[in-house]
Amino acid sequence: MPEDVLAQARDELLDWHGSGMSIMEMSHRSKQFVSVAAAAESDLRELLGIAATHKVLFLQGGAQAQFALVPMNLLGAKKSADYVETGQWSKKAVQEAKRYCTPNVVASSANERYTRIPGRETWRLDPDAAYLHYTSNETIGGVEFHWIPDVGSVPLVCDMSSDILSRPLDVSKFGVIYAGAQKNIGPAGLTLVIVREDLLGRAAAITPSVFDYKAQVEADSMLNTPASFGIYLAGLTFKWLLAQGGLAAIEKRNIEKAALVYELLDETEFYRCPVRRDDRSRMNIAFTLRDAKLDEPFLKEAKAQGLSELKGHRSVGGMRASLYNAMPLAGVKALVGFMREFEKRHG
Repeated sequence: MPEDVLAQARDELLDWHGSGMSIMEMSHRSKQFVSVAAAAESDLRELLGIAATHKVLFLQGGAQAQFALVPMNLLGAKKSADYVETGQWSKKAVQEAKRYCTPNVVASSANERYTRIPGRETWRLDPDAAYLHYTSNETIGGVEFHWIPDVGSVPLVCDMSSDILSRPLDVSKFGVIYAGAQKNIGPAGLTLVIVREDLLGRAAAITPSVFDYKAQVEADSMLNTPASFGIYLAGLTFKWLLAQGGLAAIEKRNIEKAALVYELLDETEFYRCPVRRDDRSRMNIAFTLRDAKLDEPFLKEAKAQGLSELKGHRSVGGMRASLYNAMPLAGVKALVGFMREFEKRHG
């Protein structure tokens, strides 16, 4: 999270705006907290240009809960939905959907180790699908969509957990957008859902009321006690993003940060990025060292330089540098400087 946001939360932790209470102590139905939640939604709408056609929900359960809640809420009378499989998270979404419908995998890059996004012309779409689901950024493999799929009249559903708010976005093209908060929004435990109003009211009879999008819309996300502290921190982050100049300014900064690392990866054989250039993520840069025996020394020396959390996911190995919105440019420059020095000493 941005340092400025953490500092403000620290200063307000014991006494929010002279109330004598922490956000965590006040009732979620109090005027104070209702104003916090309303401001968070208003600022998010401004950031993303969300029109009245779409409703904003602050829910719980993480993005993985949405793997189930999307089919529960959107299938209606239909029995199948389309899925694009580009990595471990979209694969998990497919597996969970099998509990509720027949997921049609219209395209997959599994046979290429999820190192690219299948071209749109190869997708085998079902024009009668309840929706099409894709994951815009795969954190494990470092693959990211830099375009919005055109799927006609079929509702477009996207898991944007790891790249939401990293760039401007045309929300009007989506039926549902969902995102776990823990990358670019706030702490784990809060889940953002943006749903087009005409898709409400389709929930299956087995859907718990707290997971029914329509019921939560009608209750302003407070059908049950919400993740109040997470909503508060998300609201502070939204204000921070607006103060930075909005998402256009943030995108420019993210492009600059990612370019520094990719330029290094492309100019040497000591490091390698397996992802096709057009599909490389700005948020999660996956790379390997030429000699895997150097992995542990790399991580140990990086940690000694204050550079942590660089170990790649256990399913793919190697390294992963996550450059979310809150990562400052100075931190990326420090990483690149360390990588160059490490190559000189071990190359």
